[in-house]
Amino acid sequence: MKKIGIGYEDYKRFIDENMYYIDKTLLIRDVVEKGGEVTLFTRPRRFGKTLALSMLRTFFEKEYDSEGNVVDKRRYFEGKKIMDAPEDILSMMGRYPVIKLSLKSAKQPDYREAALQLRDEIASEFDRHFYLQDSDKLTKVEMSLFNRLSVPKDRYEIKGMDDFKAEIGRYATALKTLSTCLKKHHGENVIVLIDEYDVPLENAYYEGFYKEMVGFIRSLFESVLKTNDALKFGVVTGCLRISKESIFTGLNHLQINSMRDASFAEGFGFTQLETEAMLRDYGIADRIPEAKKWYNGYLFGDTEIYNPWSVIKFVDSIVINGKKFPEPYWANTSSNTIIKDLVWNADEEMKRQLDVLISGGTIEKRIHEDITYDDIHESEDNLWNFLFFTGYMRKVSERKNDKYVYMTMRIPNIEIASIYDSQIRIWFEKRVKESNKGELNKAVLEGNTDGIADYVSDLLEKSISVFDSSESFYHGFFLSLLYEVPNYAPRSNREEGEGRPDIVLYPNRPRDPAIIFEIKVRKKFSEMEDGLQEAYDQIIDRKYEEGVLDDGYLGVKSYGICFCRKSCIVGALPVEA
Repeated sequence: MKKIGIGYEDYKRFIDENMYYIDKTLLIRDVVEKGGEVTLFTRPRRFGKTLALSMLRTFFEKEYDSEGNVVDKRRYFEGKKIMDAPEDILSMMGRYPVIKLSLKSAKQPDYREAALQLRDEIASEFDRHFYLQDSDKLTKVEMSLFNRLSVPKDRYEIKGMDDFKAEIGRYATALKTLSTCLKKHHGENVIVLIDEYDVPLENAYYEGFYKEMVGFIRSLFESVLKTNDALKFGVVTGCLRISKESIFTGLNHLQINSMRDASFAEGFGFTQLETEAMLRDYGIADRIPEAKKWYNGYLFGDTEIYNPWSVIKFVDSIVINGKKFPEPYWANTSSNTIIKDLVWNADEEMKRQLDVLISGGTIEKRIHEDITYDDIHESEDNLWNFLFFTGYMRKVSERKNDKYVYMTMRIPNIEIASIYDSQIRIWFEKRVKESNKGELNKAVLEGNTDGIADYVSDLLEKSISVFDSSESFYHGFFLSLLYEVPNYAPRSNREEGEGRPDIVLYPNRPRDPAIIFEIKVRKKFSEMEDGLQEAYDQIIDRKYEEGVLDDGYLGVKSYGICFCRKSCIVGALPVEA
């Protein structure tokens, strides 16, 4: 079996090391035939954007070996779909100078460090084209400027804000300088590939220097993508289409391709056929239905798409590591800050919509693709648009009235549902910890069943639903409420009598009675009284009270609790029982 390239993003390594590769090379043809002078691809994180740009660079870039000979690129594409493309496409192989820049490393906590990180990335691209230092086609001025930009100032040498601004200002237009030098040397216009352009913007938004970073990125893009006679074409990738007014000012030749567009639909992520083929190749075709439930659910144009990162991790975990169950792999690699913001700051209407979604339902929202990070929380629509374009929601259908497009959307799959679930549980646990439990403690000690039910139901009503309304959830939730009952210690599932009661409050003082709680869950409100009766019967049949008394406690009281959604009822075991 071929090695699965977990985390590899260099196309050449897939070929050189004979790793498993799902053929996406027709993206090369489509970029030439259907792309614009500058094409922006917006897709969620970990959907193959970086590998795609590496493939484009491998195909188009004119490279030299250690002896100065031009590298024949055909060996990287033998047997691939692109080799069936028309000759005018194949003639572009290994022909052009390429600038490749990734912005994904700019995640520093302040503008100075983030901007200097981007400066270093730009300088390293100058260094990658070090051969220009020996070019006889550059003027002395061009050579001097190239050499200066190849070696940035050390951080400790940058003194004060004016010096910092001057240094960053030089690099805001450096890519245009590099492209001009490359064109003069090679005699061909330059292809510019920029990866994850919105990562520094997202980081800047959450760290508090968004406007400064917008200014730097705007200058960078305007110089190399707008006013650049040396440009052949450009490809930019990211998660969001940041509004033209903020980043892409004046880029009227920009062609934007998002998840809503049918063109390029199969260029990123895995299709159904590609996913099935991979699982068959590794001998686990029986796991296809499982993979579909967990990792499918995205719709690019009208094409069903799987999360590629999660699929390869799923296959690797089974074939290599022998794991038996799927896991939410994407959740651990992508920033989930926006989900946390959504859950923790949800108003009552947002909670209602989340309840609908996590119950498997849909919501309809106005859709628009121009988003700025500082506008995310300005309106509910902005937030839902952000969630859709970053992969946390999927399109079900669209409709258009006279002015606007509205999208019906839902949670894509089990993996994404688990992210919502996790954040909701963390938020709910925090709410439980912060709640004033004095009223509950009083009701428990006094045997006030209505008081217990009212307190618990009120807390649930203020929450957001969870996916599994299982007894285990309600058990853990109610147990967490009882740790502050004075002079009592709660224990869960401890053996008593002929079974294990759900929760027992054991008294610290001998004169106080132990308190038993048996929990049941029903799907219908009309069945809750039957749930209480089942709890009573279990307490009696399994002799829980006798077991507690045999432990030496002087008294015992027993209660049944039945939950249904966000409500509960509590009843005391009848004395005559």
